[in-house]
Amino acid sequence: MVRYTLAQSPEVVLTVAGKDSPKARDKAMAELIELMDSGKLDTDLADGFSPDQFIEVREISMSEDREDPITQAVQVLNNLATLKIKVQELRSDAMQVRSQIDILFSDELVSEEQINSIKEGFKTLKSFAQLNMKFLDARSQAENARQVLDDALKSPNAEVKITVEAESAPDDAPVNESIELDELETTPEIEAPIVEEPAAKSTKKK
Repeated sequence: MVRYTLAQSPEVVLTVAGKDSPKARDKAMAELIELMDSGKLDTDLADGFSPDQFIEVREISMSEDREDPITQAVQVLNNLATLKIKVQELRSDAMQVRSQIDILFSDELVSEEQINSIKEGFKTLKSFAQLNMKFLDARSQAENARQVLDDALKSPNAEVKITVEAESAPDDAPVNESIELDELETTPEIEAPIVEEPAAKSTKKK
């Protein structure tokens, strides 16, 4: 069995019999079209999408265990980036449709043309709302993924520098203190000058 997913929708996984091959990819393409036609899959594919663009989903072997958290983190962030682009593309049109919905709750007369315009916009509004919810969930999950990558990208030089500074700081302090103490000990003390008082003159006459 081989499994495929889409870069546009990583959550979609298509499973077909056999190994990865052009024939297996064609089967996956047929499955994808069938899901889209039946309305079970709400995915907009760009023109020119071909079976070659399917991404094979492989089981991670034991030798890849160490890289697994990083790989998953990148996939989560990639999904977030894709959803963000889609949300941005649909936001303006969706908000315009949303503003028109308030007309239905007013007492103003509404033309049939306005009603049809609102109905046509419901699909865009639905797509945006669903994508926006997925985006918010993906952004929450991506916080952990970002932390995993930050930990993996830390430079060992930073830790060495901190260690060196921590070790050198205590050594410098005593040296300065000893110098100050030595200077205090070797500095000669200045004694107060001894002032001799003149002897009192005798008042007796010889």
